[in-house]
Amino acid sequence: MKKTVVITGSTRGIGLGMAKEFLSRGHNVVVTGTSDQSVEKGLKNIGENENVIGVPCLVENTDSIQTVWNKAVEKFNTVDVWINNAGAATSRNGLEELSYEEIKRTVDTNLTGTILATRIVSSKMLEQGSGQIYMFEGFGSNGQLQKGISVYGSTKRALRYFTAAAANEFKDTPIIIGSISPGIVTTDLLLRSSKSSEKDWEKAKKVLNVLADRPEVVTPWLVEQVLKNNKNGAKIAWLNTIKVLGRLIFGRMFCKKQVIDDWEREQAENHS
Repeated sequence: MKKTVVITGSTRGIGLGMAKEFLSRGHNVVVTGTSDQSVEKGLKNIGENENVIGVPCLVENTDSIQTVWNKAVEKFNTVDVWINNAGAATSRNGLEELSYEEIKRTVDTNLTGTILATRIVSSKMLEQGSGQIYMFEGFGSNGQLQKGISVYGSTKRALRYFTAAAANEFKDTPIIIGSISPGIVTTDLLLRSSKSSEKDWEKAKKVLNVLADRPEVVTPWLVEQVLKNNKNGAKIAWLNTIKVLGRLIFGRMFCKKQVIDDWEREQAENHS
């Protein structure tokens, strides 16, 4: 059955990867970005396809979210899946050095934007009688601590509670609420949230080369799980505890993955 999927923050990174994967399976997709320019760039990356449209969206703005819904329904008649993927992160500076603007942008995008979108989208899905909404987890969702990620991690920790609370609220309705945990994926957001200094970055790369994956490795599995899920409160997690332990124990001994190094080299070539 052909579905219509809206993915916020899908003009690059894992959001774009999921958009391509849904399209490759014959589904309709609405990609969003923060500007006309970013949407245009994302659509260009996808290529000519009658099953995709792009709509600019600032998720902290209710009118903007409503516009995305309206455009999706206008083009494809319904929205079956809405994925709250839009995300932002502060720099790796200490909390006392962070600017008000980057703190506000991170909280507004990751937490407030997801809550607002879920409120608006859930009301529309109740009217149409069905729908699925997914929240994106990230570092901090499980309470893990790391210097320099206090604000970002707090938003993701809060989102885990919100996802559980929303699933509880809609448990007796035709709406399915779930979470997506993609693990560690090579994106610009990963670079910005991990690279506090060159010295720290070189240390971090040793672990990331073992644990990280390219979007094209992760997205087929994530999309498959979303498409076949019919359980409210589902947790779709790519990098579970067993997989992490296995990679840390055996990856360093037997695996010579250079995911981060290869990705950095590609980024440098693309910007040269």
